[in-house]
Amino acid sequence: MHISLILLLATVLLALTFDFINGFHDAANSIATVVSTRVLSPRIAVLWAAIFNFVAAFALGTAVAKTVGKGMVHLEYVTQYVVLAGLIGAIIWNLITWWLGLPTSSSHALFGGYAGAAIARAGFKVIIPLGWKDTLLFIVLSPLIGFLLALLLMVGVSWLFRRMVPRRVDKTFRLLQLVSSAGVSFAHGGNDAQKTMGLVVSALYAGGYMTAKEAGGDWGRFHWPIIFGAYFIIGLGTYFGGWRIVQTMGSKITKLKPVGGFCAESAAALTLVMTALWGIPVSTTHTITGSIVGVGATNRISAVRWGVARRIVWAWIITIPAGAGMAAIVYWIFRLFVPTA
Repeated sequence: MHISLILLLATVLLALTFDFINGFHDAANSIATVVSTRVLSPRIAVLWAAIFNFVAAFALGTAVAKTVGKGMVHLEYVTQYVVLAGLIGAIIWNLITWWLGLPTSSSHALFGGYAGAAIARAGFKVIIPLGWKDTLLFIVLSPLIGFLLALLLMVGVSWLFRRMVPRRVDKTFRLLQLVSSAGVSFAHGGNDAQKTMGLVVSALYAGGYMTAKEAGGDWGRFHWPIIFGAYFIIGLGTYFGGWRIVQTMGSKITKLKPVGGFCAESAAALTLVMTALWGIPVSTTHTITGSIVGVGATNRISAVRWGVARRIVWAWIITIPAGAGMAAIVYWIFRLFVPTA
């Protein structure tokens, strides 16, 4: 078998592995609130989330995938070894943060890994600054938008239902949380699965199986296999969700009731769907965390456990450089054995 085809198969397999790990690493994004408010049991919640992860394949297009595939790194400098090293670096960082129970961004680990491997091969000229502008900007904006939307929703809902008996409010929002958690799962699938799709497209281009025009367009004959593969695997990963992170997201940042869970999930889903349609690859983790903090802040500032939130923010800050560093090391190891990598 030709070495190029072997590398392509290895890269696609690793990309789908990353997609699976993304699913269970980020399962907490869509189910932590619905589990912590006891609306659904953990096992039913992950099944619910996995279904809506996959449904997004038919609705949210491929704008994010195209941004990742051709808008962040100049493709002429990308080899299959670069994509492979980027994926390995991202997976290593994801597994470390999963073990520590930190809800860091799988997306940013992937971006950092991809960029780090490409820089290790050809220097900083490989980076497309314009492609990174929105991604870096939304590291700050996505949690802020989630925070503000959740805060406004919580204030508005509290005012609208101020005369309703608390028990009835609780019962109403337990049902509504099924809709809001489905919305987050839908948005998570639509945003995060596309990032893996973008890397698969880069690998196909680097291996000579796709032209530059196809890589930036409809992906030719590879269109639906790439889409279905990425969405199915991320849904499968979500089904085997990561309970360490569920605990951090669902109870350690702030205590949530069904009404708060609904507002946090709705705010996150709105933010994620909007950015997916615009083709901006943002972090679902950052967005839902900001939304949960926004809900907690409507009670009182002390209701938010700022020590936990601060630890999470530090993990966010180091994720891109950490993923980049690990991927660069992996790429340099490849170069020891394959000088033309």
